[in-house]
Amino acid sequence: MSQAPNIELRLDGALAWLEIRNPERMNALTAAMWQTLPELLQAADTNSDVRVIIVRGAGERAFCAGADISEFETARSGDNVKDYDLLNHKAFMALSQTVKPTLAMIHGFCLGGGLGLAACCDLRLADNNSQYAIPAAKLGIGYNPRWVTPLLALTSPANVKEILFTGRRIKADEAYQMGLVNRVTAPGSLLSVTRQLAETIAENAPLSVAASKVVINELVHHPENPDLYKLDAAIQRCFESQDYAEGRAAFLGKRRAVFKGQ
Repeated sequence: MSQAPNIELRLDGALAWLEIRNPERMNALTAAMWQTLPELLQAADTNSDVRVIIVRGAGERAFCAGADISEFETARSGDNVKDYDLLNHKAFMALSQTVKPTLAMIHGFCLGGGLGLAACCDLRLADNNSQYAIPAAKLGIGYNPRWVTPLLALTSPANVKEILFTGRRIKADEAYQMGLVNRVTAPGSLLSVTRQLAETIAENAPLSVAASKVVINELVHHPENPDLYKLDAAIQRCFESQDYAEGRAAFLGKRRAVFKGQ
C-alpha cells in the first residue's frame, strides 16, 4: 500500500534531511505538502543540534516535479490561484530565509516548483542524469515574479528568459554551465558527495557560516543599498564568540576545533 504524499524530516546528527515523498508522481508537491514545508524548515532551523539542512526527493526518479498538476482544476484555478501561489511563496521564502545553510540533493527530474525550491537552497549538488525545466509557458501559467529572483541569483537574465520562454528540459551538464547547480557527480556517488559536503560545513563554526550566508544574501539582493549595520553586527558576533576563542586555541594547539555555535 502506497504512503500518502508528505514531507519527512529526519535528523541525523548535525544534519537535517527534508525528504519530499510522493514518488508515484515524481515527488510532485500537493497543496498540503507546500503548507507543511515551512513548519518543517522552522523545526530544523531552530534545532540547536542541526548545522545543515538537506532537501532531497524520495525514490529514484525525481528530486521534485513541482506542483501536483492533478490539483490544478480545484486548487489552482479561478479564485484559488492567489491562495495556491501564496502557499508556494511561503515555502520558497521559508527555504530562502533559513539561518542554517541548505543543500539541494538533486537526482532525476527537477521541474517547475522543484527547480524553484532548489534555487532557494544555498547549494545544489546533482547527479549527471538530472534534468531541469520550468514548463510554465507550456501550461499557460504566469510565473510569479517573486520566484524569478532566486534564479537570477544563479544565472544570467538571458538564461532565465530561455528557461521560461521555452520550458525545455535542460540536462545536467548544461545546468552546471549555466550555474544552476554547483556540482555534478555520478548517480551512485550523489549521496556520499552530498553528505561529505554537508559534514564539512557542519564541522565549521556555525556563527561564521551564518554570517557568510547573511552577508552574501544581503549583497546579492540589495546591492545598491545593503544593510551594512546588520552585516557588521553579524561579523562582530563571530569575533565575540566562544567559537572564535576555540578556533584560535585549536590552531595554536594543532588540533581540530570543536565549535558549539556560541
